[in-house]
Amino acid sequence: MAWEVLSAIGTIAFAVSGAIIAMEEEYDIFGVYLLGVVTAFGGGAIRNLLIGVPVSALWEQEMMFQLALASITLAFLFPNRLLGPWNRWGNFFDAIGLSAFAIQGALYAVDLNMPVYAVVVAAVLTGSGGGMVRDLLAGRKPLVLRAEIYAVWAAIAGILISFDMIQTDLILYGLFICITTLRVLSYLYKWRLPTRKIHSV
Repeated sequence: MAWEVLSAIGTIAFAVSGAIIAMEEEYDIFGVYLLGVVTAFGGGAIRNLLIGVPVSALWEQEMMFQLALASITLAFLFPNRLLGPWNRWGNFFDAIGLSAFAIQGALYAVDLNMPVYAVVVAAVLTGSGGGMVRDLLAGRKPLVLRAEIYAVWAAIAGILISFDMIQTDLILYGLFICITTLRVLSYLYKWRLPTRKIHSV
């Protein structure tokens, strides 16, 4: 049950995210749907490629595709009503998507008896892969590589799940709330990882 709920939350959050960015870039209706779907399922596709699961497994998620398409449709039909709340809450929904998909990706890898590093990679790619593809298609620098601490929270979720520290659905929901909260705090307070600039001579 936790898996399905987290998948639904992440799918809706990222599909709306992709649709909003497509409309900000003035894409046509096809572009809006394409970017919304890619954002919602891109991370899962990349994860499957890297851990050896057929990408075709994504097409078995009929309900998730319906949720994504319905979310994109609502965003396209009512952009003005959605844009105001999105400007206020967009980062929050993105945090929800990151947390939900990171946990889902880690659980997926653990279910396949993958080693710890593979679980962490699956968590990071599922949580942030769709957003990276979205930003690249929209001609933007990927959020995960330039802004506040982002993918680190997904990696932490992967580590905790890989060491079998999550035993029940209740603890899983608690982890989801913690990762979401940490991501929200990181953009509110501008927490960043150290950077190094190279100055050309």
